[in-house]
Amino acid sequence: MSQFQSAVFYTSVNDARDLPQHSGIEVAFAGRSNAGKSSVINTLTNRNRLAFVSKTPGRTQHINFFKLDAEQFLVDLPGYGYAKVPYSIREHWERLLSNYLQTRESLKGLVLIMDIRHPLKSLDIQMLDWFAPTGKAVHILLTKADKLSKQQANNTLKDVNSYIKNVYPRCSVQLFSSLTTTGVEDASDVINSWLRNN
Repeated sequence: MSQFQSAVFYTSVNDARDLPQHSGIEVAFAGRSNAGKSSVINTLTNRNRLAFVSKTPGRTQHINFFKLDAEQFLVDLPGYGYAKVPYSIREHWERLLSNYLQTRESLKGLVLIMDIRHPLKSLDIQMLDWFAPTGKAVHILLTKADKLSKQQANNTLKDVNSYIKNVYPRCSVQLFSSLTTTGVEDASDVINSWLRNN
């Protein structure tokens, strides 16, 4: 089912100085702490616990690297926007995220995870603003699409698409559900196209 089943945990980093050195390609996953980022990674790789899924948002506190074949990596970034995380930790995450997103040469594209019921929050916009100057591709997954009716989901998709195409021309968007596997093939195709175009 998945092109990413070979993914294995590679390393975990809490400081930009410790980012792994390699000659390959990275695709990063970012999103609010409760948007379903870990579930997306697990669904795409067809693995139950590759990325840790927690009922407590904010558990991903490091940059986690998962290695595919041929020097290709999926990168799980710390979830953002969870108020119960101490300010000092949030500040550290922001520095780590912005440094990685803005300066990482091996980073090919960003998969941005948004709960379809709460898309385009201020921190999502901030993430797009951080990343847009790099000129690299962004693909938004509107997760938990199964929580809305088909018409509601499609209307939200249309609204988000209308907003981003004017502001972030290098950005695309689709519906996604880990529960029903809606959009898994489309998301896999986008990521694979980034990995192939080295």
